[in-house]
Amino acid sequence: MIRNTAKKIYIALIFIFLYAPIATLIVLSFNASRTRAKWGGFTLKWYGELFQNEEIMQALFNTLFIALVASVVATIIGTIACISIMNLKRRSRTIVMGITNIPMLNADIVTGISLMLLFISMGLRFGMGTILLSHITFCIPYVILSVMPRMKQLNPHTYEAALDLGAGPVYGFFKVVFPDILPGVLSGFLMAFTMSLDDFIITHFTKGAGVDTLSTKIYTEVKKGIKPEMYALSTIIFVTVLVLLFLVNKAPSEKNKK
Repeated sequence: MIRNTAKKIYIALIFIFLYAPIATLIVLSFNASRTRAKWGGFTLKWYGELFQNEEIMQALFNTLFIALVASVVATIIGTIACISIMNLKRRSRTIVMGITNIPMLNADIVTGISLMLLFISMGLRFGMGTILLSHITFCIPYVILSVMPRMKQLNPHTYEAALDLGAGPVYGFFKVVFPDILPGVLSGFLMAFTMSLDDFIITHFTKGAGVDTLSTKIYTEVKKGIKPEMYALSTIIFVTVLVLLFLVNKAPSEKNKK
């Protein structure tokens, strides 16, 4: 009895530490007072001012645009890379996979500085383009990590049978191989999108003047004091992610009921 109670208390403490800061942020987004020290009454004005703030809206657009483009390109390159890696000999495949995993183990600050120095040596102008190249670069290994297990589960004879029956290489791939690796591709895309959306350090070192994502914009705002509009934006993002997770988890359960 005491052991079960201790477990429940332990789990409750974990949830409190995880979600108490988020709950505080959500409450502050409805606080009429600009100060966090006192409650000034319930209001929705920060949400209205959020959509009227051009700087924040531009940072949000940049963040979503970079994350979407980077994750799509990284998913395509990563999937093609997985197909190529699977055609290597076992020893070569192990070496290549080891090299591929290095960027994920490497510190973000090292990756950010390395990419910054590379762009400087190439004479590239810092801006949206350099951020996109950086995000694509560090997202590719995560896509490979997600797609590779599905590639290993494939039966190579199925693709060969499709070719023997008259299917072309491209048609056979999209009809036989791609449906089997699609869960891994989608998982890799979501992983890349999340990593790109959340990145600050690499973006900070590779962005140009006048270009901001949400992470760099919030970092700048912290120095001057975070505006209540940021609380509103964070609340909207949290609720959106929560709804998406609910829908993603609900779809398989509804499918199993049928």
